[in-house]
Amino acid sequence: MAIPARFSATTSALRYAAEVNARALVEAVWRAGGEPVSIHPAAEDVPGRLARFDGVLLPGGGDLAPHRYGATDTHAAVYDVDDLQDTFDLEVARAALESGLPLLAVCRGLQVVAVALGGTLEQDMGGPAREHRHLTHPVAIERGTLLEQAVGAPKVDASCYHHQRVERLGTGLTVTARAADGTVEGLELPGAPGWFTAVQWHPEDTAAEDPAQQGLFDALVRAAR
Repeated sequence: MAIPARFSATTSALRYAAEVNARALVEAVWRAGGEPVSIHPAAEDVPGRLARFDGVLLPGGGDLAPHRYGATDTHAAVYDVDDLQDTFDLEVARAALESGLPLLAVCRGLQVVAVALGGTLEQDMGGPAREHRHLTHPVAIERGTLLEQAVGAPKVDASCYHHQRVERLGTGLTVTARAADGTVEGLELPGAPGWFTAVQWHPEDTAAEDPAQQGLFDALVRAAR
């Protein structure tokens, strides 16, 4: 299971900057029966590199550069932008969707897919009173979606950490889940050649205790088999 690594500037135990993935994310894939492998975020021959794997998990991380979705200005709240990471993640999203490689996109990953398909993001949801940081809230899920099949319920409690959200959907995408304030919390691509679902929250945060959240990783690994 390929998981694009995140760049990290502070990794004292390793002495140098590093590429990392959240332990909770990796362990959720492992519990599902997958073999999690971090893939270096270099943009050369992304389709060929992904062909070595049975599935892809696009994880959370910093913000996409606003120019990636046509914005001409940058909100002061935008953080941790990395041009190489953006280029790689967008290529991963396009390559996985085009080839039918099973794909689960989480938080930033959902936003990457939306932008890769021509969508836009709201750069900031409005500060602490409106953002979804350090917040667990209910999410309503559309019936008959891959997301509902994975979590096994029409509503889940989602652990969120994001200050941006999808503004305009990318081409072909449909909304599969929303928060009470209308924030898009899930996306799918009907007619895609392979299994794909995306969530704006972090299922790995509670997957060890919540079978509904673990169900997303289980579904990805089943599709990859």
